[in-house]
Amino acid sequence: MPLAASSDRTRLMTVAKAKNPDRALSRAHHRLKELLPLDVLATHYPAPDGHVLLSTAFSPTADAFIRRAAEQMGQSPRVFLQQTIHRALARHARQEAERLDHTLQALLAHTTPDHLLAAVGRALTLSGMRQC
Repeated sequence: MPLAASSDRTRLMTVAKAKNPDRALSRAHHRLKELLPLDVLATHYPAPDGHVLLSTAFSPTADAFIRRAAEQMGQSPRVFLQQTIHRALARHARQEAERLDHTLQALLAHTTPDHLLAAVGRALTLSGMRQC
C-alpha cells in the first residue's frame, strides 16, 4: 500500500479503493496495523453526509468504558462516540469564539477598528507567507 508523508511529516496518506468510506478505512486499517502503530485513521475528504470518518483503536479499558457509557445512554458505541465528539467540538468552537470576542474587545479598548483590521490583515499575510 503506497504511503505519502505530509509536508510536516506528522501524517501519512494513502488511497484505498472501496465501495464506501467505511470500507476504505477498514481496508487501510487492516493493511497498516501490522506495519505502523495506529492511533487514528481518518478520511481526508468528507463522506456524502459531510462528515469526516474516523477509525480509532481503543485500549480494552477505554473500549469497555465507552461500551458501558453507550449502554447507559441506550445508544450504540458508534452513535455515543459520534455525539460525544460532536458536543465536544461544538463546545470547543463556542469557547474559542468567546475567547476571541473577549480578546478583540480588549484590543478595541486601545485602538480603532480600522487599525485593528489592518493589523489582522498584516498578521494573516505574514502568517500565509511563512507557511509557503
